[in-house]
Amino acid sequence: MPLVSRVRILQGRLLGKLLTLGFDLNVEAQLDAVTLEIIKTSEIEGETLNDEQVRSSVARHLGLDNASMPTTTREIDAMVEMMLSATYRYQQLLLLDDLLGWHRALFPNGYSGLYRIQAGSIRDDSKGPMQVVSGGYGREQVHFVAPSADRLPDELDKFLLWFNTSSNKQDDIDLVIKAGVAQFMVCDSASI
Repeated sequence: MPLVSRVRILQGRLLGKLLTLGFDLNVEAQLDAVTLEIIKTSEIEGETLNDEQVRSSVARHLGLDNASMPTTTREIDAMVEMMLSATYRYQQLLLLDDLLGWHRALFPNGYSGLYRIQAGSIRDDSKGPMQVVSGGYGREQVHFVAPSADRLPDELDKFLLWFNTSSNKQDDIDLVIKAGVAQFMVCDSASI
């Protein structure tokens, strides 16, 4: 039996035991997982979010009581809506409009750090190729150069076809592996 399958079986047994002990894991686990995912995603982009504001927004979107929690911002609410859409709509067809909407939610002000980006649209190469860069001015290190923008429409079509075709065959691919392959495909070939 593949390792991923064995881990899933053990995960199911653990969750079953916890439920028999009276833990209401489902909603609390969703709250924790979505909150952590949003915070960590933002950290990758160099943005630090208020943990309690994120948790408050996630709780409100999940229909939980958040009266004692701090109010949130429009940007945090948009990120929560994006994450919940991606998480709970996994059985629906993924469309280019979904990807672009999520991109817009991740970059609501049209900036990634100090750089202006085309949030919510397919990028062009008018300012050169997209790059992943670290280091201070004069000490920049390029980690990745994205494929040229003229390839994006075809690459995104291929990705969406693969994603939507494989989503109809859930027994053929573990969802964790599918998420990893999707991440690789988007980072390696599309890079909106």
